[in-house]
Amino acid sequence: MFIKQLSVFLENKEGRLDDVLGVLADNGINLLSTSIADTTEFGVLRLITKEADKAKDILKNAGFTARVDDVIAVVVPDAVGSLAKVMKDIHRAGINVSYIYGLSIDGPGAPIAIKTDDNEKASAVLEESGVKMLSTEEL
Repeated sequence: MFIKQLSVFLENKEGRLDDVLGVLADNGINLLSTSIADTTEFGVLRLITKEADKAKDILKNAGFTARVDDVIAVVVPDAVGSLAKVMKDIHRAGINVSYIYGLSIDGPGAPIAIKTDDNEKASAVLEESGVKMLSTEEL
């Protein structure tokens, strides 16, 4: 089970984040979670919305570089070592984790998005381990 994540590539300069968020807001796109990673030259804004494909088209028409990827959304139990166990299960299966970030979703535990080099296999491993998976509808 995967959710769609929108990635937007931005020059690391003042106002670019505002520009993206403004375009999305002006077009009625509701953001559920965001994450940004930057370097000196550019940043990658990762967004979760129930309308990722529509948002990508809107941003491309506005001149932004964007793409949609599948990520795994899970709920990590609120207990010491829970995230370490999730990551260890993935690693033991020979899967590389590209990145993780927290999701802004209410409920018990810590919801996170995970991007791996084999989301299908990682999803199967996590389901087998009893990790709660989230669908787009549950966001």
